Amino acid sequence: MSIVSNSAHIEALARQWRYAKEREQDFQSERRRIEDQLRDILEMPHDLEGVTTIEVSEDVTIKVTGRIDRKVDADKIQEVAAAAGLSELLPTLFRWKPEINLRKWRDTDPSITDALAEAITAKPGRPSFNVNLTETSKTENN
Repeated sequence: MSIVSNSAHIEALARQWRYAKEREQDFQSERRRIEDQLRDILEMPHDLEGVTTIEVSEDVTIKVTGRIDRKVDADKIQEVAAAAGLSELLPTLFRWKPEINLRKWRDTDPSITDALAEAITAKPGRPSFNVNLTETSKTENN
């Protein structure tokens, strides 16, 4: 790792980022605590699925959207469907989403990956940051 030019400005931005990240986590925790209280007071079921709108007053309406996260074990569903004679229904009931195994992809012969590459779209994602401050530098700016 190297020291960069304009380090004072970058260090200030890093400290601001760290402070904002901590506040963001605090705000998120507080928001979720309030949501839990609202769910309890409104007697919303924990397994709510879909949208429920509650008109609290003329000025306040609360819309709650509940969802159930479902994960499918692709190998097991195919095995169970085959055993039950239902394999032909799988394309109707499920979406099959191929995902690239990047480690295997990189280890595969280029003649194979080059032939398949036209079916793959790659676009840069948002980078993630993690700023580490020493205990001394944390106390200097708080």
